[in-house]
Amino acid sequence: MSTESQVKHWHVTYNNIHNHIRKITPKIAQDFNPDLLVAIGTHSLLVFFLRGFFPARVMRTFLREITSNKTLQIQAIGLSLYEPVAGVTEDKIGEQVIRTQWLGAEAGKMLLGKRILIVDEVDDTRKTLRYALTELQKDVETELLNHPEIDRDALRASTKFGTFVVHNKNKPKLAELPEGTLYYSGEEVADVWLDYPWESINIEEHDRLAALDVQSAAA
Repeated sequence: MSTESQVKHWHVTYNNIHNHIRKITPKIAQDFNPDLLVAIGTHSLLVFFLRGFFPARVMRTFLREITSNKTLQIQAIGLSLYEPVAGVTEDKIGEQVIRTQWLGAEAGKMLLGKRILIVDEVDDTRKTLRYALTELQKDVETELLNHPEIDRDALRASTKFGTFVVHNKNKPKLAELPEGTLYYSGEEVADVWLDYPWESINIEEHDRLAALDVQSAAA
């Protein structure tokens, strides 16, 4: 039996993602009301895989409607924890997070004093979220060195981080988020391989398989 045949797939549709974000955004707006969204993508061979980009763009639409914050921005970072496995379509989990794109030399200046929501599509091992948050916090600490010491505690306290994932896999995690980090997920799912629509060549076939997944789960 091949590695691929042993993995249970669950096909996720654009509508599914959109509706999960629509439902959770009012709570995020009330609890956190972010000033900035940082979307996690995977950058490879000059191509960005969507990952957190599509969810962040959808959430921005809802947040702007709820909060009337018309200047809400999305920034992108590129991180990868997965590496290819020969002969199968899935990837295996890598040993470390690889940074492929970051916010630039003035990242800390961009973040300081803001409420930043990190957006990704799935929380699998939690390694990627942990890396993103700790590295962004390092950028904030570096920027604080450019401010008088008497102001640093107040500036640090006014900089808040939260995370949102469309799907959280119910499984043991390999990393924990920094203390005090707000965490939101659109849906709790089993430990299955999630097939996202932006990975599909034939979207009609993808949606057909997604409908079959729902029927099978209801049977």
